[in-house]
Amino acid sequence: MPRILVFSGSSRRESLNRKLVKVAAQALTDLGGDVTLIELADYPLPIYNGDLEAAEGIPPAARKLKALFKEHHALVIASPENNSSVSSLLKNTLDWISRPDGDESGLVPYRDKIALLLAASPGALGGMRGLKHLRDSLEGLGVLVLPQTLAVSHADQAFDKDGQLDEARSKTLRNLAGKLLIVSGALEG
Repeated sequence: MPRILVFSGSSRRESLNRKLVKVAAQALTDLGGDVTLIELADYPLPIYNGDLEAAEGIPPAARKLKALFKEHHALVIASPENNSSVSSLLKNTLDWISRPDGDESGLVPYRDKIALLLAASPGALGGMRGLKHLRDSLEGLGVLVLPQTLAVSHADQAFDKDGQLDEARSKTLRNLAGKLLIVSGALEG
């Protein structure tokens, strides 16, 4: 079974996207996936700055994230939408991971990765505008992004008191999780 790294681009305690990745991680686990759920807040990074990189090198947290990316076959990312794009936390994280490290290309952590993109928002579009920017960034790094996404609109009403997603969107998420496992497993085999 492929190993799947799951995370949200939000560090807010009550983030709808953090709720969504927890549901996604459980769906993948229920389907037999080997899931690692992380919080980006556990990997604090300075805002990317080429001068800082030249003076101090790659931050230790970015190296840890690079290692996690390399250990996994697939990514599931729930991205908040900020100003019709991805969160600064998520963009900064992807930028630091993509930096060359010694003789190793910055593309190595993204090589042969498959990604499923999710978003949750209290708005009517569910964060889908930000997913286009995330798709563009990941594809530019060489990640194969599944064409299907899940953008949970009115997400402030989509989760029950236990953090479970409503049945219709939960079914969609399970189907997407199954597709991710099939595609990433087929590419690994």
